[in-house]
Amino acid sequence: MTRTFTVSRSILVEASPRTVYEQVSQPALMGRWSPENLGATVPGGEGPAVVGLVFEGHNKRGPFRWTTRCTVTKAEPGRRFAFRVHAIGLKRPRLRAPIATWEYRFQECDGGTKVTETWTDDRRSWPTFVANAFDRLATGGRTFAVFQVGNIDRTLRNLKREFEKAR
Repeated sequence: MTRTFTVSRSILVEASPRTVYEQVSQPALMGRWSPENLGATVPGGEGPAVVGLVFEGHNKRGPFRWTTRCTVTKAEPGRRFAFRVHAIGLKRPRLRAPIATWEYRFQECDGGTKVTETWTDDRRSWPTFVANAFDRLATGGRTFAVFQVGNIDRTLRNLKREFEKAR
């Protein structure tokens, strides 16, 4: 079975690219939209993140909770925000390894913003059969690529609902 390393989905949001970027680029706010993320601990507090910022993301899936360490890799206001996840653990992210990269692109479109969310599996050194076995255990039978499509769809729908409700 071929392994999928990247999945991407888009949605049109009735808000400006800068407005959407200003919210999405604040890791502490992601818990408002994501089905798994509970927010983040961000040194320095509120405001859009800058390249190089390291933060801890707090996550849950069913009864399981974990923390990740992430570093912002792209911060282009109104255009693009990305971070890579490079450590994981239960209460503290102690296990260091390439895990995933998340990217959000914002493109002006039809008076609103086309928001594209992309997940990339950075576990390139894992053999496919090991990654697929781990993924099925961690997601209840699916690969992370298939699982993340559902998460991304929910995140984007929640994001759209919140921005359009605010109008």
